Amino acid sequence: MAECVGNLSKMQVNTNAGGEVDYCLPIGETLLNMNKIIGKTISIAFLKEINCVYCGRKTKKSFSQGYCFVCMRSLAQCDTCIIKPEKCHYEEGTCREPQWGEVNCLQDHFVYLANTGALKVGITRHVSDQISSRWIDQGATQAMPIYRVKNRKMSGLVETSIAKHIADKTNWRTMLKGAYPSLDLKQAWSDLKPVVELEIDGLRETYGSTSVVELDSQPVDIAYPVIQYPTKIKSMNLDKFDVVTGTLLGIKGQYLMFDDDRVFNVRNASGYKVQLTHA
Repeated sequence: MAECVGNLSKMQVNTNAGGEVDYCLPIGETLLNMNKIIGKTISIAFLKEINCVYCGRKTKKSFSQGYCFVCMRSLAQCDTCIIKPEKCHYEEGTCREPQWGEVNCLQDHFVYLANTGALKVGITRHVSDQISSRWIDQGATQAMPIYRVKNRKMSGLVETSIAKHIADKTNWRTMLKGAYPSLDLKQAWSDLKPVVELEIDGLRETYGSTSVVELDSQPVDIAYPVIQYPTKIKSMNLDKFDVVTGTLLGIKGQYLMFDDDRVFNVRNASGYKVQLTHA
């Protein structure tokens, strides 16, 4: 049996030549190729220690997916405007970390449509090689950028406008339950655009004609390394289970899928110190 010990971080993702997602799991200093152990028995044992993913201090409880209480209260990346970007308050001079905001928020963002079991709208800062890691983390099987906007706040305003008509959140249970029908994202956007463009034009009038630029993008398909999907999902976490073990049947989003319909969200365990063993 091979063994890794260290603090968990969210899985790193990429797409291979076949269009399938490659997953690597950071465990301390080790970067474990997860695709290679699909179909094998693995065990993740919680070592009763949690360290903040930002400052490294020990914490009895993890906040905002891996932060200690002090960092959660002080870092810009943990502020409420990260979840609701339309509430960005940089211009008011109250950003927790103005330099961080300039690098991460005052940059172009993309608004997209995706299929995560149903049509949804979302935002992302990066679309590299036509694929955003954000889409993969949400378990999207299809995605298509529709707008480029000038900053994170604008992406939130556009997303909020579109979310009046379609979902802006992923139903993680639906996303994990296997194959679902593909969508014609081009047609979906063609149907949706006349409904939202009056409000989008209003944003352009307020923030400038180039603040929201429509894109002529093509949809991309995303495939995941899954042998078998769960039918009746049983969620596991390290706060309730000291050890998560079983046959790894697949990975989608940031979830590991085990036999007996069990799933484990790696991102929610960020900062937890574990011992991972695999065949």
